[in-house]
Amino acid sequence: MMRRILVALLLMSGVADAQSKYAGKPMVLRFADYKHYVSYFNTMEDENIKQAIPNDSAWAWMQQNIPLFDCPQQNFEELYYYRWWTLRKHIRKTEKGFVFTEFLIQRSYADKYNLISSALGHHIYESRWLHNPQYMNDNLHVWYRANNGGPLKKLRFYSSWNIDAIYNRYLVNNDAAFVQNLLPDLEKDYSAWEQERRLPSGLFWQYDVRDAMEETISGGRKEKNARPSINSYMYGNARALAAIAGLGGATDKAALYNSKADTIKQLVQSKLWHTDHQFFEVLKEADTLSGVKEEIGFIPWYFHLPDASYNVAWRSLTDAKTFCAPFGITTADRSHPAFRSHGCCKCEWDGAVWPFATAQTLTALAIVLNSGRQTDIADSNYFKLLQTYVESQYYRGRPYIGEYLDEKTGYWLKGDEERSRYYNHSTFNDLIITGLVGLRPSPGNEVTIHPLLPAGTWDWFCLDNVLYHGKYITIIWDKDGTKYKKGKGFSCWVNGKKVAAAPALQPITGKL
Repeated sequence: MMRRILVALLLMSGVADAQSKYAGKPMVLRFADYKHYVSYFNTMEDENIKQAIPNDSAWAWMQQNIPLFDCPQQNFEELYYYRWWTLRKHIRKTEKGFVFTEFLIQRSYADKYNLISSALGHHIYESRWLHNPQYMNDNLHVWYRANNGGPLKKLRFYSSWNIDAIYNRYLVNNDAAFVQNLLPDLEKDYSAWEQERRLPSGLFWQYDVRDAMEETISGGRKEKNARPSINSYMYGNARALAAIAGLGGATDKAALYNSKADTIKQLVQSKLWHTDHQFFEVLKEADTLSGVKEEIGFIPWYFHLPDASYNVAWRSLTDAKTFCAPFGITTADRSHPAFRSHGCCKCEWDGAVWPFATAQTLTALAIVLNSGRQTDIADSNYFKLLQTYVESQYYRGRPYIGEYLDEKTGYWLKGDEERSRYYNHSTFNDLIITGLVGLRPSPGNEVTIHPLLPAGTWDWFCLDNVLYHGKYITIIWDKDGTKYKKGKGFSCWVNGKKVAAAPALQPITGKL
């Protein structure tokens, strides 16, 4: 008993030390105004599973780590703090450092420390906004080096866009030394994918279950199909490797990975595009397209892959007959004869709404809307779809994030199972920060904000205490200037100094 108490105290001491360096510096908002959310969340459960930061330490941890968000729509605000509260539950302390789990309960197919690689890309994108980088730094070192100096055995058990996510994390924290140090490990990982999953055509194949998307209409657990998902991931990973190599001046290496990416792009556009359906689809082993639109057809835009002429695919997103359902974006075409044909509650991706896929699609949509070269979907659709995503994250009247849900009723299909609670398999706050508010991470000494809130929707909002490139960012929308008393309109502040402003919600750019 004494030994367990001593271990627990040491672990909590480690957490306290990790937090102590990162005191928040909000310019406008006050932490005290949002504590009530965490107090409520703590009452919603009998905390039967505790990891590095238990509920009674959640608020202290959040004050050290998260940006603050304030808006007039209560469910948006509540979900924002709920998702930080739940992400914290998945931080586990090991003898190798902190890691992020996907499930709180132990899974038989997990690697060491109950780690599962399928949503690692989501974990990186979401946690890149935490002030303390140690949590994800440790997590990545465990994944890539904790097996006698090499990667964990199940790093490639699922398709991944980890390398892309690692580079996009660098665009937030500006820690070039970290990504350059990790570059040899990432190159080995990419090479292993080429050896294990590349077809003679140059495309990459995957079983649907190893895409973390089992029981699909287009494939199967044993079908080696060329899927838009894994090919887009490998494209994004190649572009990221080129960018990381470029940080260190390795121009030849950067050119090599850019060439690999160019090849994948050409193959995806020529081999996976269904001309009649105007959509990217799965290419079957028999070298024929699957003939079904699935949500993975939007993933290429997550990585800026397609040329502008392919943007016509986005018309399907808001079509109620195809993907747009009352409680979210379906994972397959609602009009297809095989839609929701695999039965219920066996992790099927034949149509039900999965937050994993919703987060990917909304990330991709924000990229399309930021491109300035599309006419196939209106900016306002981002907010409409994000609002549905918010509304879906409730169960029996309380905030909830689980595995997947019924597209018509919003019922969480594994909501009563312990495995589904706090399922760490998607992003949400990254969508608020980079999409709705519009902070677009980039290299260099500028900060660009492209909000996707439709005009006339909210009269005010504020994103405060954002640690970006080592500086504290505050973004304010105050229509008449009376809410925050920092002037009328839209503005961005860096360490308390206004660097960009506009009278209306529109893209703005300022110097860091």
